[in-house]
Amino acid sequence: MLNFSEQPHKRKNLLTGEYILVSPHRSKRPWQGQVEDLAPDDRPQYDPKCYLCPGNARADGTVNPAYKDSFVFVNDFSALLEDTALDAFNEEDLLQAETERGICKVISFSPRHDLTLPEMSAAEIKSVVDLWQREFRELSAYEWIKYIQIFENKGSIMGCSNPHPHGQIWAQSSLPVEIQKESEQQAIYFRSKGRTLLQDYLDVELRKNERIIVNNDYFVALVPFWAAWPYETMIISKRAVPSILAFTEEEKEDLAKTLQELTIRYDNIFKTSFPYSAGMHQAPVNSGEQPAWHWHMHFYPPLLRSATVKKFMVGYEMLANPQRDITPEQAADTLKQQATVHYKAQ
Repeated sequence: MLNFSEQPHKRKNLLTGEYILVSPHRSKRPWQGQVEDLAPDDRPQYDPKCYLCPGNARADGTVNPAYKDSFVFVNDFSALLEDTALDAFNEEDLLQAETERGICKVISFSPRHDLTLPEMSAAEIKSVVDLWQREFRELSAYEWIKYIQIFENKGSIMGCSNPHPHGQIWAQSSLPVEIQKESEQQAIYFRSKGRTLLQDYLDVELRKNERIIVNNDYFVALVPFWAAWPYETMIISKRAVPSILAFTEEEKEDLAKTLQELTIRYDNIFKTSFPYSAGMHQAPVNSGEQPAWHWHMHFYPPLLRSATVKKFMVGYEMLANPQRDITPEQAADTLKQQATVHYKAQ
């Protein structure tokens, strides 16, 4: 029998078809790498210099409304532009490029400059979920848009340029690489089994109950069997639906509670505002029926051993494939041991 807690082994990522190397014995080695001081998190409720706070002017001079819950606007520095003309470049099939059209939006989660998702109430997070659903519906009405990526970069070490808690939505005219991989793997499984891949995977995880973090009526948060990041998690809807458009009011309320509990547990691990990149993966739009797609949300946090020790993809991981020392089961145990009351409120 393969010993997951002692033997080096490979695990397959069902959603991409790729492998990760797990080396559990390496987690016992002493850490002699870089350790940094924590920057104090003393943000005010309102910052007059913040371009996301209510009533403030943004970089282009637009003044934000005095919003009371969440607020969305087209990014003033969009990575994709709606008016991009179609064009392509090809030199001897070796140098290839083509234009990409899109719409990028910013969502301020709360008018409060100092509140992150785990510090917001479930009702306040539900307002964010409502906005995600509404934006997905409106953006998918553009026939030229093929994929809508809803995501959040939390923390300066994840490249977040503004400390006011916010997320983004990028809608674009083609499918991103990760979505192409997940589309292919889910379609292969659905053609073979007649059920979604994540439907059957979730059944296995619920039966084994080794990596489950949150389990409520409509959603499960777990550490994936193939997790590459130290405390990587994934939220999966219990009902096999292709996108956020299918969620009922009850499901959206449960999603808000799941997000709240999971992110509180993150913050409580190291008593810090836990950084991560998180995003939903859902079916492409304006591309016909997508019965193989099953809504899920990834969380990729970089913290490794403490609030100051970060994990980077380096060396073998950049040149070969991802590798981890902390097993998904160990990470799940750590997350499960955390209280569901935020450490600041304890």
